[in-house]
Amino acid sequence: MARTERMHVRSREDVSEMPDWLKKKRCPHKEQYMSGQRIRPRNLTGKEKLADIVDEAFLAYNSARLKEGCQLFVDKMLAPEVTIGMSISGALTPAGLGCSCIIPLIKAGFVDWIVSTGANLYHDMHFALNFPVHAGSFKFDDTDLRENDLVRIYDVLIPYSDGLMATDEILRDILIQPEFQKEMGTAELHYLLGRYCAEWERKNRLKDVSVLAAAYRAGVPCFTSSPGDSTIGMNVAGVELRGNKLRVNPSIDVNETTAIVLAAKRAGGKSGVVLWGGGSPKNFMLQTEPQIQEVLRIKEFGQDFFLQVTDARPDTGGLSGATPSEAVSWGKVDPTKLPDAVVCYTDTTIAMPILTHYALARHKPRKLKRLYDQRPRIMKALTKEYFVHNKVKMIDGSEPVLD
Repeated sequence: MARTERMHVRSREDVSEMPDWLKKKRCPHKEQYMSGQRIRPRNLTGKEKLADIVDEAFLAYNSARLKEGCQLFVDKMLAPEVTIGMSISGALTPAGLGCSCIIPLIKAGFVDWIVSTGANLYHDMHFALNFPVHAGSFKFDDTDLRENDLVRIYDVLIPYSDGLMATDEILRDILIQPEFQKEMGTAELHYLLGRYCAEWERKNRLKDVSVLAAAYRAGVPCFTSSPGDSTIGMNVAGVELRGNKLRVNPSIDVNETTAIVLAAKRAGGKSGVVLWGGGSPKNFMLQTEPQIQEVLRIKEFGQDFFLQVTDARPDTGGLSGATPSEAVSWGKVDPTKLPDAVVCYTDTTIAMPILTHYALARHKPRKLKRLYDQRPRIMKALTKEYFVHNKVKMIDGSEPVLD
């Protein structure tokens, strides 16, 4: 008889040959730990839908974190009563993610307010203007690119004269128009720019290529945490030398973003954040809760949902890699909601299309909240609650007008 035929295969139930110490070992929590999905996925055939692959084959490491993020987003964050903020860091719009992902999320009502780097919103304007942005290579000779009037964002190429410079010239002409001659926050600035982008889309016979245009149409306020740190801000500063009256006031942004989060909670709803990358936009979005609790002294508990995709490590001390559990210590995240916090360590350009597709495949569109239109109402509510909680007067000693 062959050796393989003589082998005795012991089943899980056959414990007669187990040593006594193993029979007597108590494992009171074993079943709880082993309650997760068994890792034995079916063979892929090439015929599967992407959302099914996420659910069935993303089983470990950062693929599992991405699956958890997708499921958190769809199963909990997209509930009607949840207000979703999205932060955008890194050069995402030049890579086409504005067109492929951010605009569909806006149109579906899956994002209610945005904090972005100014650079993403500036480069977004190229698409509305129908200026070329092309795939290239990170191996190109940068000296030769410079001599050929091209700039490089890793492997993305943008013409200098008939891309960047042309956008700047048009932007400056816009910024000196009458509607810009006042003090405003970046939400209003980008809303006004979005109106122009929507018109450029129409004139160029383009559909849904500009994030600013989509946000304008959907009433999604777009803030930037560092107004001077982009070519939009540079051009604002440039025309100011000529006497332009536009003044961007960051305090307006701090108060309006804070009012958005507080209004969501006071209406009996919840607040959640989707953070693409880290940096200043992440912090600006998350600081809304410390602003409520620490500065305005209004009782609150932190964000209800937290989903971040980042390539930054937490051990360097940078905000980009800071975990949601660390954010609890700052009051940014509700400590009771940490099970609804996911961090996936991967490239946004990989994760964003997957999450967008998953969400659109698994959830019907939500009604637009149009938070841009609600800014006066929620700012009034924030101001009233601030004075009620703190019992203070105006700086000049007068009583606040709360009605």
